Amino acid sequence: MTLDEVFAEGGLFAAAFPDYKLRPQQREMAQAVAETITAKGQLIAEAGTGTGKTFAYLVPALLSGGKVIVSTGTKTLQDQLFQRDIPTVRDVLKVPVTIALLKGRSNYVCHYRLELARHEGRFLNKEDVVHLHAVERYAKVTQSGDKAACPGVPENAPVWSFVTSTRDNCLGQDCPNHKDCFVLKARKEAQEADVVVVNHHLFFADVWLRDEGAGELLPACNTVIFDEAHQLPDVASLFFGESVTTGQIIELARDARAEAIVVAKEFVMLPQAAEALEKAAKDLRLVFKSEAIRLPQHQLAAYPDFAPALDEVIERLKNLNALLAKQAERAEELEKCQQRAEALIAALVRWQSTEHEEAVHWIDVSNFGLMLHATPLNIAELFRKQLNTHPRAWVFASATLAVNGKFEHFKHELGLWDAQTALWDSPFDYKQQAVLYVPPAMPDPNAPDYTRAVIDAAWPLLRLTHGHAFMLFTSLRAMREAHELIVARLKEAGLDWPVFLQGQGSRTEILDNFRRAPNAVLVASQTFWEGIDVKGQQLSLVVIDKMPFAPPDDPVLSARIEQMKKAGRNAFMEYQLPYAAITLKQGAGRLIRDETDTGILMIADNRLVEKPYGKMVWNSLPPMYRTRDTANVQRFFEVKRQHGETEN
Repeated sequence: MTLDEVFAEGGLFAAAFPDYKLRPQQREMAQAVAETITAKGQLIAEAGTGTGKTFAYLVPALLSGGKVIVSTGTKTLQDQLFQRDIPTVRDVLKVPVTIALLKGRSNYVCHYRLELARHEGRFLNKEDVVHLHAVERYAKVTQSGDKAACPGVPENAPVWSFVTSTRDNCLGQDCPNHKDCFVLKARKEAQEADVVVVNHHLFFADVWLRDEGAGELLPACNTVIFDEAHQLPDVASLFFGESVTTGQIIELARDARAEAIVVAKEFVMLPQAAEALEKAAKDLRLVFKSEAIRLPQHQLAAYPDFAPALDEVIERLKNLNALLAKQAERAEELEKCQQRAEALIAALVRWQSTEHEEAVHWIDVSNFGLMLHATPLNIAELFRKQLNTHPRAWVFASATLAVNGKFEHFKHELGLWDAQTALWDSPFDYKQQAVLYVPPAMPDPNAPDYTRAVIDAAWPLLRLTHGHAFMLFTSLRAMREAHELIVARLKEAGLDWPVFLQGQGSRTEILDNFRRAPNAVLVASQTFWEGIDVKGQQLSLVVIDKMPFAPPDDPVLSARIEQMKKAGRNAFMEYQLPYAAITLKQGAGRLIRDETDTGILMIADNRLVEKPYGKMVWNSLPPMYRTRDTANVQRFFEVKRQHGETEN
């Protein structure tokens, strides 16, 4: 079967889908992917929105006859591929391909942990108990154990941390429920399947880094396809580094105490040591009071209580480790806890060591705990080594990889110097479908009144589109301020439009409510910049407050900038600006999702048109009709709206 037979005007897709239209970009991309698979090469492919890139890589992958791993940036796309896209293409092609969905172990109910949670009753409120009973009922009837399919229990419910396992606390073959393990069942299905759908986090954590039981997946495969590949550098940095969290330490303390009560009741020193460790971990977080900050190791001297608090955690860990060693023979669970304690001690001691030029040691303090990271500054060599381990094809696909038509930034990040590159523009007629508006006379983006100025500039557009808007901000602080200002403006105008705020519910819930509500306005930050698909008039306006440069106080960014400066390179032009351009392209891509969509994109940052470096970003955006005059925006939108009403 040839690709032409699939994609041609009278081909298989045309016969299967009544609204099918031949898109040359889609067929060309499919051909490039097919050639890459045959040559066991590397392809970096940017395919604009509407190209149909998913089918463009699935068709040659399913026709190749080899084992394929498809990795996505989000679980949403992962589920969509497994449940809808791959079965659809398989049925059209009539190829006998088996498919498996594989997620990280924390997505599957653990029978052992569920039983432990039921006996311990370590819950904070009645809702947790209700959720526990729901999980128990689900575990008895489910085939997959995937928490996403558990009725009545949200994926972010606290109970999941008690009834799922982690790499640290999994008992492996020593588990009494080993034969019924949902994780092992999913991995067995993945090893036997022709196409396996994973996500980037799992790919690095469990597949590439060879977690127990998943090591056969990657060596056996012929092709790896990364969709949403623009996320890979950040994910790879996380997994090529090392992290320890206070949550891991507290979980160890609680598990050790729970096991001691069951199998070593008379050894009272063990639960006491576990309680002391939990307190030390919580005290370490409290060094920073209510602050949510990120700091490199060398700046922690400003917090004199930090080093002693960390030493106290390590001492308490060592004490618990010694006591666990004395009791480890009594139960596999205690032996596993002791191994976890040893690993945490070693990781914390490594983190305390002096930083070297290859990695930055830093902390991330949140409302929920504290994380200590050692992040490599350059992942290109690490990534290249993995690429060259076994001969296979590698495809990196996204709607946003190029900056001003070039892929140098992405190539440099992952060491893909030998990769072929290709760029297919969106088939959408952006000049006819959308207007890009940069308001004049905006204050400096760092000015204290900047967010208010953004709302002032956006207000006439909100009235013009009657809501139906995404308002995307580069910081949570600006997002919250904008939300207050918009709510106040609507109240003054006597408009009862629903305003949704990121964080007030899950992303899925907020999106569903936005799609249903008339005149809806969504105010959000980074969470809604990508992976969101709202078609039609329900989303007619996207407002972006400023170019999304990574925060300058980010410890990893700061260290990478310093490293590039020492090498005589321009960190701003080579690293910071391309990052901002790709992220801005993602945000701008929320507006036009279909060939019949129309709308307004407002980017309030004057640097886009007034600074020389802004031209690189400007040229990377979709080729919409562009203006700085609100009258032109109004005329454009009203003409499009009248045209749409006439067609209807």
